[in-house]
Amino acid sequence: MAAKNSKKSSKKGSTTTAKTKSTKKSEPVQAPVVEEADAEKIYAKRFERHLDELRWLYMELYNNSSMFAELCDNMERFFKERNQELKSMDSSRETSKDWYKQNDMLGMMFYIDNFAGNMKGVESKLDYIEQCNVNYVHLMPFLETPEGRSDGGYAVSDFRKVQENLGSMEDLESLTTACHKKGINVCMDFVMNHTSEDHEWAKRARQGDGEYMSRYFFFDNSYIPTLYEKTVPQVFPTTAPGNFTWLPDANHFVMTTFYPYQWDLNYKNPRVFNEMMYNFLYLANRGIDIVRIDAVPYIWKELNTPCRNLKQVHTIVRMMRMISEIVCPGVLLLGEVVMEPEKVVPYFGSVEKPECHMLYNVTTMATTWHSVATRDISLLKKQLDIVNSLPKDYVFLNYLRCHDDIGWGLDYDTLKMAGIEERAHKQYLNDYFQGYAGESNSRGELYNADPITGDARFCGTTASMCGIEKAGFEQNEAAMERAVRLDVMLHAYMFMQSGIPVLYSGDEVGQVNDYTYKENPNKAADSRYIHRGAMNWNLAENISKPGTVEEKLFHALSNLEKIRKAEKVFVTNADTWTIETKDRSVLSIVRAFEGEKIVGLFNFSEYDKTLYIDGEDGEFTELISGTKKRLNEISLPAYGYYYLKKNE
Repeated sequence: MAAKNSKKSSKKGSTTTAKTKSTKKSEPVQAPVVEEADAEKIYAKRFERHLDELRWLYMELYNNSSMFAELCDNMERFFKERNQELKSMDSSRETSKDWYKQNDMLGMMFYIDNFAGNMKGVESKLDYIEQCNVNYVHLMPFLETPEGRSDGGYAVSDFRKVQENLGSMEDLESLTTACHKKGINVCMDFVMNHTSEDHEWAKRARQGDGEYMSRYFFFDNSYIPTLYEKTVPQVFPTTAPGNFTWLPDANHFVMTTFYPYQWDLNYKNPRVFNEMMYNFLYLANRGIDIVRIDAVPYIWKELNTPCRNLKQVHTIVRMMRMISEIVCPGVLLLGEVVMEPEKVVPYFGSVEKPECHMLYNVTTMATTWHSVATRDISLLKKQLDIVNSLPKDYVFLNYLRCHDDIGWGLDYDTLKMAGIEERAHKQYLNDYFQGYAGESNSRGELYNADPITGDARFCGTTASMCGIEKAGFEQNEAAMERAVRLDVMLHAYMFMQSGIPVLYSGDEVGQVNDYTYKENPNKAADSRYIHRGAMNWNLAENISKPGTVEEKLFHALSNLEKIRKAEKVFVTNADTWTIETKDRSVLSIVRAFEGEKIVGLFNFSEYDKTLYIDGEDGEFTELISGTKKRLNEISLPAYGYYYLKKNE
């Protein structure tokens, strides 16, 4: 059962009001109206700017001039179909290219049905989203998928149709329009790597239509699939082993990197690229601001390779970026690339030839939870130093939890030097977060556990991992205070990282694990649904009730969000670095911009600390409490944090 976490506590001081510059609520910027005649000139200029490179890359990949001509014709068609409001927004964002790099960007991700039932429901909740200080919502997959074979919405059967229970394309346009009026950007998943086996292309391919079979990877015997298997790693070795599925009715193998019902698209076929770009532009014209490209590294397949991160992937993403800049330059590309920060860098492209606008900071998220379980920030500090050394044009999305599991893809080479072995440590982390080891208060479940390798991933909400579920179940006030402090500290640390913070819906009110997924036969086998529970709006009603867990969390996060928007050091291109605290449990991040500086201190242990930090002289103002402090001797409570602004 889910813990009842609204119990009041008699202890005071867990959250206080931020004392910082007053911030007037920012109103949506009114984009200049673009007249149709001017729009055509603007389009021609954009097209001319990118034409040579786009043609060169397309011909290098496909050597098909007629298909390229078709692509260009359709790009112009989609531009003409783009409405005036979106064209005006495009022009405004072209003028202010760094609009998404400011310190007012805060994201929230959620499943539409879980959050508010359907798209109309989400539209009715925009005031709440505003109250959360959020101006960027990631709508988790909402395109049509087969029930029971959807992979959480990532097995798309129609790229032009919304799931009926969620609404319609007209509802989507209504929602994006309403969001834009409030200055809220809308993000959606674009699943490029594969389609559902129920997609029209797949149905025709299954019937033996060669034109459509060529859009996938079909083989009439096991020879070529066996060769692929020699070099291509398995994504889900326990729940979906192998990279191919035998289709008895079609008498062929088909490539299925993820699940048997998700058929990999063959981007060696220019028809696939063109049609998927038309789908992309169609969705952009519905008012989408940010397109999350799912599973980017997998897009191109080549025999005798791992079929990951091949150079042709970058060609495709670069072309996609140029197509976007020609037709809908107000749209951002967000790449889902699950690797260490320094290894995902190629997906940003270069200054001259950019690819993705933003990427996820996945490994840092996993290392954050490692730091919680070990009370040791050494590896996290090293990783943040790497991120902070990258060019400031690179924008990462930072988060504590998302819709997916946590894979323990840590820097084991570094950990090994400290005597930590990979298999044993993964076992410890999974035991810790299930509540079995390390004096843990966490609760959650394993996903895709492999008894042979000992590998497994972990599922759970932020609140449950911080101990709010356990404390609520046990009605332990002291434990609840400690769990809330850990939860808030982790969010405060995330807001200090370089990039854009993203909340997972429900985290703002401390929503815990939902075990009811086990009662649904379509979900019971997938433990990720433990943290994909429906939004509990009863908890949200408690944010105005002093002393409740929900009020404490919501109030504390609101303070942090207001500080972030008020202080210019939180722009994404600020100078950011870590400093030595001489305590393995305490992390310190410094942000500086245009003569201002803020030092963040974060205690990853359950013990009070006294710190003696060298090199940061002078007096600081603690932005939460307004008190004056010096770093040469400073006390930091258990799971506590400070935002310290250098006094002039």
